[in-house]
Amino acid sequence: MRLKNPSPITQSLPDPYAALRFRDYRLFALGNWASIMGQQMLSVAIGWELYERTQSALSLGLVGLVQVLPVIFLALPAGHMADQFDRRTIVMITQGILALCSVGLAVISYQHGLVILIYLCLFAIGIARAFNNPARAALLPQIVPKEVFSNAVTWNSSGFQLAAMLGPALAGLLIALQKSATSVYAFCAFCALVFFGCLFFVRGRQTERSAEPVTFKSLVAGFRFVWQTKIILAALTLDLFAVLLGGATTLLPIFAKDILQVGPDGLGWLRAAPAIGAFMMALAITHLPTMNQAGKTLLWAVGGFGAATIGFGLSHSFWLSLFMLVCIGALDSISVVVRQTLVQLRTPDEMRGRVSAVNGMFISSSNELGGFESGLAASLFGPVLAVVGGGIGTIAVVVTVALIWPEIRKLGSLVPD
Repeated sequence: MRLKNPSPITQSLPDPYAALRFRDYRLFALGNWASIMGQQMLSVAIGWELYERTQSALSLGLVGLVQVLPVIFLALPAGHMADQFDRRTIVMITQGILALCSVGLAVISYQHGLVILIYLCLFAIGIARAFNNPARAALLPQIVPKEVFSNAVTWNSSGFQLAAMLGPALAGLLIALQKSATSVYAFCAFCALVFFGCLFFVRGRQTERSAEPVTFKSLVAGFRFVWQTKIILAALTLDLFAVLLGGATTLLPIFAKDILQVGPDGLGWLRAAPAIGAFMMALAITHLPTMNQAGKTLLWAVGGFGAATIGFGLSHSFWLSLFMLVCIGALDSISVVVRQTLVQLRTPDEMRGRVSAVNGMFISSSNELGGFESGLAASLFGPVLAVVGGGIGTIAVVVTVALIWPEIRKLGSLVPD
C-alpha cells in the first residue's frame, strides 16, 4: 500500500534535537551551561555584596563598567587571535583564568577585603572574557554543521536561560542562608573548571588557517565586514541600543530591597524571572517551524522588550514585576537566536573570530555599559524613572532601526542560500 505524503506542516517542522545528536556539541553545551551558571551566580553575589557594603546605586553600575572596558579595548586583538590560533585552547585557558578570579573573590569576601580588590578581580574577569567570548562563539560552527547551527544556537540559548534561572535562585538562597557570598564565588570557580574539562574531550572540525600578520587592516577586518553587511549591522545596532537603554537587571537589588521589599531570596527570583521566560521561548522555538519572517519577528520582539521594561518599572507588585521580567526574557530570547545565527552563518570561517569579537563588543557594551547607564540614571533620577525611560528609548530605537535599514524588515530565512 502506498503511503500518503506528509502534510506541509509536518514537512516544515525541524528536528528539535538535531544539534544534541552530535557528541562534541553535547560536551560543549554541558560545559558552556556550567560556565554560564557560574557567571549568573557571580553576578548576583557581586550585586548583593557591593550594595550591602556601599548602599550605592553607582557602585552597582561600576560593576558593568570595569568588566566592559577590557572587552572594548581588547576586542580587536582577541578576535584576531581567535582566527589565528586554536579556538578550543583559547577558551580552555580563559576558563582557567576565570576560575582563579572567582577564587580570589571568595578570599576577599571571606576576609572582608577592600572593595577596590573586588573591582580589580572583576577587571581581570573582563580581560579573560574579552578573549573567551569570540573564540567560544567562533568555535561552535566547527562543532556542528551549518544545517543544524540555528538549532544549536537555540539550545545554547535554552541552556543559558536554564543556568540563568537556577544560578540566581541558588545564589540568593546560599547568601540568605549564610549571610555571605563566599561559597557562591567558590562554586563559580568549580563551574569554570567543568567547562575546561568538557572542552578537553571536544575535537570538532579542524580548519586550515593561514598565518596572517597583525596589521591595522587585519585587526579592523571584522568591523569592515559588519559595516558592509547591512543586515548584520542592523541586528547588532538594534541589540546594542535596545539593551543599553532597556536593561533593568542592574537595578534589581534596589527594586528587591527598597521598592518590592522581598530581600535576597526575592532578588534571586527576580534575577531568574527573565531566564524563565527566555527558556520557555527557546524551547518553543526548537519545536516551531523555521522562521520565514525573521526580520519582522526581531523588530516586534525588541519593541515588546521595551514595553515590558516600562511595565516592570511602573510595577509595585512582586508578582507583576516577576511576570514583566518573564516577558522581557522571552522576547529577548528571540533576539538572541536571530542575531547569533545571522552573525555566524553569514560570516566566512576565517573571519568568524574577528566578527565574533565585534559582536561581543556590541553585546558587552549594551549589557555592561547599560548597567553603568542604569546605575548612573538611578542615582540621578531614581530607579523607577531610569527603567521606564529606558523602555521608552528601546521602542524609539526599534522604529529608528527599521527606518534606517529596511533590509531588516525584509529579512526572511536566517540560513543563507
